Amino acid sequence: MPFPPSPRARSGPRRRSLLAAGPAALALAGCTSGSGDAPEPGDGPSAAERRARARAARDSEGLLERYDAVIAARPALARRLAPLRAEVVRHAEAFGGGRKAAPSATGSPSPSPTASAPGNGAVPGSDREALAGLAAAERELADRRAKELLAAPGELARLLASVAAAGAAHVFLLTEGDA
Repeated sequence: MPFPPSPRARSGPRRRSLLAAGPAALALAGCTSGSGDAPEPGDGPSAAERRARARAARDSEGLLERYDAVIAARPALARRLAPLRAEVVRHAEAFGGGRKAAPSATGSPSPSPTASAPGNGAVPGSDREALAGLAAAERELADRRAKELLAAPGELARLLASVAAAGAAHVFLLTEGDA
Protein backbone atom coordinates (compact mmCIF):
# COMPACT_ATOMS: atom_id res chain seq x y z
CA MET A 1 0.00 0.00 0.00
CA PRO A 2 1.55 3.35 -1.04
CA PHE A 3 1.75 6.30 1.29
CA PRO A 4 -0.75 9.07 0.66
CA PRO A 5 0.67 12.38 -0.53
CA SER A 6 1.51 14.90 2.15
CA PRO A 7 -1.22 17.47 2.73
CA ARG A 8 1.44 20.22 2.97
CA ALA A 9 2.49 21.94 -0.18
CA ARG A 10 6.23 21.91 -0.64
CA SER A 11 7.94 25.23 -0.99
CA GLY A 12 11.41 25.82 -2.36
CA PRO A 13 13.48 23.69 -4.67
CA ARG A 14 13.08 19.96 -4.79
CA ARG A 15 15.86 17.50 -4.23
CA ARG A 16 16.11 16.63 -7.93
CA SER A 17 16.55 20.24 -8.98
CA LEU A 18 19.26 20.73 -6.35
CA LEU A 19 21.07 17.62 -7.50
CA ALA A 20 20.90 18.75 -11.10
CA ALA A 21 22.04 22.30 -10.33
CA GLY A 22 24.86 21.30 -7.93
CA PRO A 23 27.54 20.42 -10.51
CA ALA A 24 26.80 23.53 -12.54
CA ALA A 25 27.12 25.73 -9.44
CA LEU A 26 30.42 24.11 -8.51
CA ALA A 27 31.80 24.63 -12.01
CA LEU A 28 30.72 28.25 -11.97
CA ALA A 29 32.23 28.83 -8.52
CA GLY A 30 35.49 27.25 -9.61
CA CYS A 31 35.72 29.59 -12.58
CA THR A 32 35.05 32.77 -10.67
CA SER A 33 36.67 32.22 -7.27
CA GLY A 34 39.96 33.92 -8.20
CA SER A 35 40.50 37.64 -8.53
CA GLY A 36 42.03 37.35 -11.98
CA ASP A 37 45.28 39.13 -11.15
CA ALA A 38 46.19 37.00 -8.14
CA PRO A 39 49.17 34.72 -8.72
CA GLU A 40 48.58 31.01 -9.02
CA PRO A 41 50.14 28.87 -6.28
CA GLY A 42 52.88 27.68 -8.62
CA ASP A 43 53.80 31.19 -9.80
CA GLY A 44 55.92 31.96 -6.73
CA PRO A 45 55.92 35.13 -4.65
CA SER A 46 54.96 38.47 -6.15
CA ALA A 47 57.47 41.28 -6.54
CA ALA A 48 55.93 43.07 -3.55
CA GLU A 49 56.25 39.95 -1.41
CA ARG A 50 59.88 39.48 -2.48
CA ARG A 51 60.62 43.09 -1.53
CA ALA A 52 58.90 42.66 1.85
CA ARG A 53 60.86 39.48 2.53
CA ALA A 54 64.14 41.15 1.55
CA ARG A 55 63.37 44.12 3.82
CA ALA A 56 62.52 41.79 6.72
CA ALA A 57 65.74 39.83 6.15
CA ARG A 58 67.79 43.07 6.14
CA ASP A 59 66.04 44.18 9.34
CA SER A 60 66.93 40.89 11.03
CA GLU A 61 70.51 41.13 9.79
CA GLY A 62 70.73 44.67 11.17
CA LEU A 63 69.47 43.43 14.52
CA LEU A 64 72.04 40.64 14.36
CA GLU A 65 74.76 43.27 13.90
CA ARG A 66 73.50 44.98 17.06
CA TYR A 67 73.73 41.70 18.97
CA ASP A 68 77.25 41.16 17.63
CA ALA A 69 78.31 44.67 18.65
CA VAL A 70 76.94 44.24 22.18
CA ILE A 71 78.57 40.83 22.57
CA ALA A 72 81.89 42.20 21.30
CA ALA A 73 81.75 45.17 23.68
CA ARG A 74 80.27 43.30 26.64
CA PRO A 75 81.69 39.72 26.55
CA ALA A 76 80.12 38.95 29.92
CA LEU A 77 76.71 39.04 28.17
CA ALA A 78 77.70 36.57 25.43
CA ARG A 79 76.27 33.50 27.14
CA ARG A 80 72.97 35.22 27.94
CA LEU A 81 72.57 36.70 24.45
CA ALA A 82 73.68 33.63 22.45
CA PRO A 83 70.22 31.97 22.28
CA LEU A 84 68.49 35.23 21.33
CA ARG A 85 71.16 35.95 18.72
CA ALA A 86 70.71 32.44 17.29
CA GLU A 87 66.98 33.11 16.94
CA VAL A 88 67.67 36.34 15.07
CA VAL A 89 69.92 34.40 12.67
CA ARG A 90 67.07 31.94 12.05
CA HIS A 91 64.65 34.82 11.48
CA ALA A 92 66.94 36.34 8.84
CA GLU A 93 67.23 32.95 7.14
CA ALA A 94 63.46 32.41 7.27
CA PHE A 95 62.98 35.66 5.35
CA GLY A 96 65.58 34.58 2.82
CA GLY A 97 68.61 36.37 4.21
CA GLY A 98 71.90 34.86 3.13
CA ARG A 99 73.97 35.57 6.20
CA LYS A 100 74.58 32.51 8.32
CA ALA A 101 76.72 34.04 11.02
CA ALA A 102 77.42 31.76 13.92
CA PRO A 103 79.41 32.57 17.02
CA SER A 104 82.87 31.12 17.29
CA ALA A 105 83.69 28.31 19.68
CA THR A 106 84.39 30.86 22.42
CA GLY A 107 80.87 32.23 22.13
CA SER A 108 81.94 35.58 20.75
CA PRO A 109 80.95 36.71 17.28
CA SER A 110 83.41 37.27 14.45
CA PRO A 111 83.28 41.10 14.24
CA SER A 112 86.09 43.09 15.77
CA PRO A 113 85.39 44.60 19.18
CA THR A 114 84.87 48.11 17.86
CA ALA A 115 81.46 47.88 19.51
CA SER A 116 79.57 50.20 17.27
CA ALA A 117 76.12 49.31 16.10
CA PRO A 118 75.35 50.55 12.60
CA GLY A 119 73.74 53.96 12.76
CA ASN A 120 73.35 53.78 16.51
CA GLY A 121 76.74 54.84 17.87
CA ALA A 122 78.75 52.98 20.47
CA VAL A 123 77.33 50.28 22.69
CA PRO A 124 76.48 51.71 26.12
CA GLY A 125 79.04 51.17 28.87
CA SER A 126 77.01 49.09 31.31
CA ASP A 127 75.46 45.68 30.81
CA ARG A 128 72.05 47.03 31.80
CA GLU A 129 72.23 49.87 29.25
CA ALA A 130 73.44 47.51 26.51
CA LEU A 131 70.53 45.14 27.21
CA ALA A 132 68.10 48.07 27.23
CA GLY A 133 69.41 49.18 23.84
CA LEU A 134 68.91 45.70 22.40
CA ALA A 135 65.44 45.52 23.94
CA ALA A 136 64.51 48.85 22.35
CA ALA A 137 65.74 47.65 18.94
CA GLU A 138 63.80 44.37 19.30
CA ARG A 139 60.65 46.24 20.38
CA GLU A 140 60.81 48.72 17.49
CA LEU A 141 61.31 45.92 14.95
CA ALA A 142 58.54 43.74 16.45
CA ASP A 143 56.13 46.70 16.36
CA ARG A 144 57.00 47.49 12.74
CA ARG A 145 56.53 43.85 11.71
CA ALA A 146 53.18 43.68 13.48
CA LYS A 147 52.02 46.64 11.38
CA GLU A 148 53.46 45.26 8.13
CA LEU A 149 51.73 41.91 8.49
CA LEU A 150 48.33 43.55 7.98
CA ALA A 151 49.16 44.19 4.32
CA ALA A 152 51.22 41.05 3.71
CA PRO A 153 49.91 38.00 1.85
CA GLY A 154 49.01 34.86 3.85
CA GLU A 155 52.26 32.96 4.40
CA LEU A 156 54.39 36.07 4.77
CA ALA A 157 51.86 37.53 7.22
CA ARG A 158 52.08 34.39 9.34
CA LEU A 159 55.87 34.53 9.29
CA LEU A 160 55.89 38.23 10.22
CA ALA A 161 53.45 37.55 13.07
CA SER A 162 55.58 34.70 14.38
CA VAL A 163 58.81 36.68 14.22
CA ALA A 164 57.15 39.74 15.78
CA ALA A 165 55.94 37.55 18.66
CA ALA A 166 59.45 36.15 19.09
CA GLY A 167 60.80 39.70 19.14
CA ALA A 168 58.33 40.62 21.86
CA ALA A 169 59.51 37.61 23.86
CA HIS A 170 63.11 38.75 23.36
CA VAL A 171 62.18 42.17 24.76
CA PHE A 172 60.80 40.47 27.87
CA LEU A 173 63.90 38.32 28.26
CA LEU A 174 66.21 41.29 27.80
CA THR A 175 64.37 43.54 30.26
CA GLU A 176 62.93 41.20 32.85
CA GLY A 177 65.60 38.53 33.08
CA ASP A 178 68.31 38.42 35.67
CA ALA A 179 71.00 40.98 34.91
